[in-house]
Amino acid sequence: MASAPKRPKAAAGSSAPGSGGAEPLSGFLAWCGRAGVQLSPKVRLSREGAVAGYGMLAAAELEPGEVLCTVPRSALLSQHTSSIQALLREGQESLQSQSGWVPLLLALLHEYTASNSHWRPYFSLWQDFRSLDHPMFWPEEERRRLLQGTGIPEAVEKDLANIHLEYSSIILPFMESHPNVFDPKLHTLELYKQLVAFVMAYSFQEPLEEEDEDEKGPNPPVMVPVADILNHVANHNANLEYSPQCLRLVTTQPISKGQEIFNTYGQMANWQLLHMYGFAEPYPSNTNDTAHIQMVTVRTAALQRARSEAQQRLVSEQWDFLCQLEMVGEEGAFVLGWDEVLTEEELSVTLKVLCMSQEEFQEYKEQDGWEDDNEEEENLTLSNEALSRLKPPCKQLLYDSVLLTLESYRSDLKAEQDLLHNKEAYEKLSQREKQALHVRYGQKRILHQLLELVH
Repeated sequence: MASAPKRPKAAAGSSAPGSGGAEPLSGFLAWCGRAGVQLSPKVRLSREGAVAGYGMLAAAELEPGEVLCTVPRSALLSQHTSSIQALLREGQESLQSQSGWVPLLLALLHEYTASNSHWRPYFSLWQDFRSLDHPMFWPEEERRRLLQGTGIPEAVEKDLANIHLEYSSIILPFMESHPNVFDPKLHTLELYKQLVAFVMAYSFQEPLEEEDEDEKGPNPPVMVPVADILNHVANHNANLEYSPQCLRLVTTQPISKGQEIFNTYGQMANWQLLHMYGFAEPYPSNTNDTAHIQMVTVRTAALQRARSEAQQRLVSEQWDFLCQLEMVGEEGAFVLGWDEVLTEEELSVTLKVLCMSQEEFQEYKEQDGWEDDNEEEENLTLSNEALSRLKPPCKQLLYDSVLLTLESYRSDLKAEQDLLHNKEAYEKLSQREKQALHVRYGQKRILHQLLELVH
């Protein structure tokens, strides 16, 4: 089942920056030709046949390994290709930030609003950014009501705090020091927030070489024309490949004529897709979906079953020791997939330690958390089959933790199922309500599956 697109683009024939009122796609394709972007004759960009908005479709049968598009690095929009690249290079020390996105965002602020920007035809695909509908743009009440328990409201609060901090402490001072390039009345906080969402939804980050992973931070994001038109599904049929001279979109499986071509943003759960890209995949399309149990929820469940003050003190000591081992944290979460626990070491050790007697815990501490290699390896493998074989105290603690997690949502699984199966009621939902429903439903299915495994 195909997912919704990343974002609706400008309607055909609408006036957009640099479009001059012409159909944006034709102007963009002409720009691609001038910029050296090579599009295979076997594909076409179109609104017709795509799940929504623009998409890439096969104009002929495609085999795995065929190059669909080649984008030279000079056609990428980044801090290194912007017309203000020299300015950004000179100020790079003052543009350091937690996100690492500030130089690109300044380049976008300038290029999006400059009447003579080389990138005007590229931006013409988006009439404006008001169509961006990440949860960060939802009213707080609606965000809480629809997404409570999913982890998205908390992630959005952090995003908004960081955006305000970056704009006030880095962006604004830089703009004020270059009044011939920037105008705070034009390059507002609201536009900055929209461009953050634009980067979240459409940019690419080139993976580091294996030998650089431990020494370098992640590469800064870049905008990749054409590649960012492709929509995402977990079961994708194309990949973006990187080389020193260019980036290539390459097929990964056979594609029939007329079929839409999909990229992937990686193994993303629905809550991540909605948070960062503004859509979620309907159940059961997203095989990468996950649910979370907050680490402090497991501590709460352990404290609730402690029958004396001495047992509660023991749980607190065990938790403190787990923190020292860096297995848990106040803001951390255990991540559950469809087939296994993705944070298996952290959850395995946490369950084991919180279920120890005083004597067992004392011995474990004396060994600094080490144990026999065979036993450790066996305990750290938490597939669904292994979860069903947990020791009874660990099963009970995990069961109680799942119940507490399910209580954090505003509705139960049956209510979500009834809504999904009632076509008339489902169609009356707003787009936001539908996306939130897909996120909640997938998470609850995974949590209920876990309940059955450990009951």
